[in-house]
Amino acid sequence: MHEGGFIGVFDSGVGGLSVLRAVRTLLPGEDLVYVADSAHAPYGDLSPQRIRDRAEHITRYLVEHGAKAIVVACNTATAVAVEHLRTLFTLPIVAIEPAVKPAVNRTLSGTVGVLATAATLASARYAALLARYGERARVVAQACPGLVERVEQGMWDDAGTLTLVRRYVEPLVAAGADQIVLGCTHYPFLRNAIETVAGPAVEVLETGPAVAAELQRRLTVAGSLATGCTGGVGFLTSGDPASSLPVLMRLWGETVVLDAWERRD
Repeated sequence: MHEGGFIGVFDSGVGGLSVLRAVRTLLPGEDLVYVADSAHAPYGDLSPQRIRDRAEHITRYLVEHGAKAIVVACNTATAVAVEHLRTLFTLPIVAIEPAVKPAVNRTLSGTVGVLATAATLASARYAALLARYGERARVVAQACPGLVERVEQGMWDDAGTLTLVRRYVEPLVAAGADQIVLGCTHYPFLRNAIETVAGPAVEVLETGPAVAAELQRRLTVAGSLATGCTGGVGFLTSGDPASSLPVLMRLWGETVVLDAWERRD
């Protein structure tokens, strides 16, 4: 690890790897540490207080071990906990939100679909997002119970997953959506299935590259951007490494070492 500190990235499980990859692509010089809180996934099934507790727990661990910035690579944790984290910690905390703004700007039909967890859709942060941009287009939201679990279990293209994707995507297409926003970092790993069901006339949007760009901006402003070197990537899980590793390696596309983690107080 560089002396200047690392970037801590966390999600309820492996879905945040879609954001981690975007960060690594844009900022190859940065050291990255990814925490998959798989023992407590999916966050969408937890109470708001429990989500805030987990987000604080992980962030505190990363900060105490040298993080110079945090990326909350989880839409649900962002929606429920990021403001709480920003009251506790002074380092840059980059959050993620559904790409409603670009979808509204790009729609030709005037209807935008959003796939997300129930917790994200019920949050005040999502309500504020709709208040800012929802008047410019019709936004149709769809909660997607079960999709996070399919990604966590490595079942991205089997018949059961396709059945779920059809259940959630077809009503958005029927409503006239020509933009579908992936409002959970797990969902990009189901992109092929989603695009197959949605059809070629529908554009599917995710937010990883935008998060990476905002992180780059924040680090540049802080004068802490790593340059002229190649960073490393470390992986931790609160779940069972043996069961999580095969899925993580398939998603990441490289051989990795996955260590067990849980902060002990």
